Amino acid sequence: MQLASSGGRRLRHAALVARELALETGRTVTRKELSAAARDAAKALELRNGPRSVLSELVACWGEQEWERLLVWPSNDYLVSRTGLSERGIRKAFRVLIDQQLIVPKESPNGKRYAVKDLAGEIVDAFGFDLTPVYARRGEWAERLIEQKQAREARKRTFDEITIARRATQEALGSLSREYPDLDRSDLEDRLRGLLARTPLRSTKAMPIDILDEWKSLRSACEETYYKAGYAGTQCRHTNNNNKSPSEPCNKGFPKKAEAVRSTEQTPEHLSPELILEACPTLSDYGQPVRDLADIVSAGRYLRASLGAHESAWAEAVEDIGTVRAAIAVIYTLQLYEDDVARNGGESRIKNPGGYFRALTRMVKVGKIDLAVELLAMRRRRMS
Repeated sequence: MQLASSGGRRLRHAALVARELALETGRTVTRKELSAAARDAAKALELRNGPRSVLSELVACWGEQEWERLLVWPSNDYLVSRTGLSERGIRKAFRVLIDQQLIVPKESPNGKRYAVKDLAGEIVDAFGFDLTPVYARRGEWAERLIEQKQAREARKRTFDEITIARRATQEALGSLSREYPDLDRSDLEDRLRGLLARTPLRSTKAMPIDILDEWKSLRSACEETYYKAGYAGTQCRHTNNNNKSPSEPCNKGFPKKAEAVRSTEQTPEHLSPELILEACPTLSDYGQPVRDLADIVSAGRYLRASLGAHESAWAEAVEDIGTVRAAIAVIYTLQLYEDDVARNGGESRIKNPGGYFRALTRMVKVGKIDLAVELLAMRRRRMS
């Protein structure tokens, strides 16, 4: 059988737990301090509008008395007029706040809320609600808010990785359809449609860790299919006009060599693959050794999809600044984005890496940016 208190309110276990919470000896609490603790509590517990509004009005009634308990005694009619809720909504909000151990009811003999005065007319006690738990648990609210922020950042990073994998997958399938239209890719396209249907929206609170693993697996499968199609199932790329010696080593491109480096395209001597590797460790995502400028070009063309940049952006960059500098611009932009994400706790100021890449190539074209200088500066920052 559930017992009832003297005022007629049903006794709740949460109220007994919250009653044990107390302020530090001699501690006085201002309305501003109590209000800040109440806001943190509402955020940490994700209170709905009704309980949040009632809690805010209860805090506003605190008269900053130098008592051991933080007692307030507003009537239901007052709270109805202040919050716009119905009386039934006010009672429901009280139940939520009591169950969350935010307030403790202090019942009077007749169930009313009122202040108790001495013979001089000074308020010495009151019957109503005790807000002491809200302030006494302020350390708990701070910890919960930090945990919630970390969870939001981890969730954002997960969705960012899903977006990158999705774009790369769609780019690989698009390249397959354009370059190898006779290749059967129905299984990969079915997997893509299934994943698109099952991937939750960013607006939900789901943590799509399993979905991320599936996206990475599908991306790997699509890129591997494109890679093998480009090499005709052999270790060497298939060509119809190979007039060179059969003992010549196989082509090192991955997935296949990008546009050839123009013989007239010269780069500064200090703009070497070694410098690019030291300044941009993101090249490790390429998955193949980088020994010369031809490998840099292949890596740039391969990593372009990771920026979400359209193939037309690559074509424009090659036309404007040359194949080598276009590839370096891709690698540099990708490294800037990843450094910004790491530095800002999972968020980047570069909201559209593909658009940033286009803007960067145009600035390089008109001489506003020197890629060699930027890479040297990036390497110095990384080594310092």
